[in-house]
Amino acid sequence: MPVNRSTFLRRGIAVIAALPLLTLAACGYGSDSDDDSSKAKVAAGSTKIDGLDSVKIGYFGNLTHATALVGVQKGFFQKELGATTVKPAIFNAGPSEIEALNSGSIDIGWIGPSPAINGYTKSDGKSLKIIGGSASGGVKLVVNPKKIKSLKDVKGKKIATPQLGNTQDVAFLNWAADQGWKVDAQSGKGDVTVVRTDNKITPDAYKSGSIDGAWVPEPTASKLVAEGGKVLLDEASLWPDKKFVITNIIVRQDFLKEHPKAVEAVLKASVETNKWINANPDEAKAAANKQLETDSGKALPTNVLDPAWTSIKFTDDPLASTLNAEAEHAVKAGLLEKPNLDGIYDLTILNKVLKAEGVSTVDAAGLGTS
Repeated sequence: MPVNRSTFLRRGIAVIAALPLLTLAACGYGSDSDDDSSKAKVAAGSTKIDGLDSVKIGYFGNLTHATALVGVQKGFFQKELGATTVKPAIFNAGPSEIEALNSGSIDIGWIGPSPAINGYTKSDGKSLKIIGGSASGGVKLVVNPKKIKSLKDVKGKKIATPQLGNTQDVAFLNWAADQGWKVDAQSGKGDVTVVRTDNKITPDAYKSGSIDGAWVPEPTASKLVAEGGKVLLDEASLWPDKKFVITNIIVRQDFLKEHPKAVEAVLKASVETNKWINANPDEAKAAANKQLETDSGKALPTNVLDPAWTSIKFTDDPLASTLNAEAEHAVKAGLLEKPNLDGIYDLTILNKVLKAEGVSTVDAAGLGTS
């Protein structure tokens, strides 16, 4: 049965609050990176942007957030921000990042579409704006090949998703509904059992046999393959042109209003980072992995890193039409009342940066700030 949107959001946040963060920071939301690349590399004679001492940037320790990983590791953000220091904060849950944004613990963040939608609708459109895109793809259904040999075999099995109502959870529920299967979204019970499992422990759950597969982002998908799993479905195959938003860039609305030059600097750095990633994929992959090691204390092994990296596409386009479709999927699953997403995007500064770079501007699919 569909649930009240605010009730769902409270439940989703409560579920995530119970999950451990990578490291508890003083702000109470995410861990601050100790990476020297975010503290040094301030060019002599640089000035502060908008008079700010720092800009606090949030992201996940996922390869789908590699624009942020590489931008921090290679100093792209620090270069554009001059004497304003980059302060990274690492999260492993969307609601926690939204809370940090709302409290001012971060200013700008890399995040998935579902948390952005939830944060925007919960605040009646007052908390955040999506100001750019970052990545597409990188989500797969990986299964135990001994138990599941075809898509129809998924029925009756236990499939993990990262959390109730998150981007992959919504995608799996929508796909299951398209198969004609009935699943209660809240309990996860039905023709297929949905087991909400933190990505960090999903590989162990797979090894123990407590799940039969998982619909997860990279690098978790490739970690499961390394444990003997088989990719049964790449979510990209379900979308037009095989493109769908997996990571957006969001900003706190008051920060956007008060510090547009700082926002422009971060977006310019993001565009430069994506350009460098696409021109230097091997170097970029190594840089992302180095930052993952800095942030979490552990780099990804080659047999996980390589296949994970090739399935992600880095783009400045927020792929706004696919975000709208993902919201419709959440409504269809009964996880969300039909949201009003009018004005969720403000792509003005991004398009200014793209024009200056001599590349095509991007579209908000009718959901932009007028």
